[in-house]
Amino acid sequence: MSRLTLRLPESLHQTLIQLAQQDGVSLNHFIVYALTRQTSTHYQVIKNSEENAQQQANFDELLQRLKTSNTDTINQTLAQREWVDDLERLDPSLENALVKKLESIKGT
Repeated sequence: MSRLTLRLPESLHQTLIQLAQQDGVSLNHFIVYALTRQTSTHYQVIKNSEENAQQQANFDELLQRLKTSNTDTINQTLAQREWVDDLERLDPSLENALVKKLESIKGT
């Protein structure tokens, strides 16, 4: 295990202490967890960028098909969509944007 000396502004240090206490863990444990979470999130975004590009292309293709579809076809297509377990973690602003986009297509 490595050791690191880090200089922090006092306000950040106090905030980290409070957050660690709220989680019931040591300051060291909290900082290690936060850094691990940050680096793993960054890695996943980079690792999946090609997959994300393919998903975007598939989504764009779906939007193009929906523009020429009637309401029944749109409803059937939406009924076949894939549900994911962590849908509740979807950013509400993204969800709202998607709903508005689909509504504008249906209205076209």
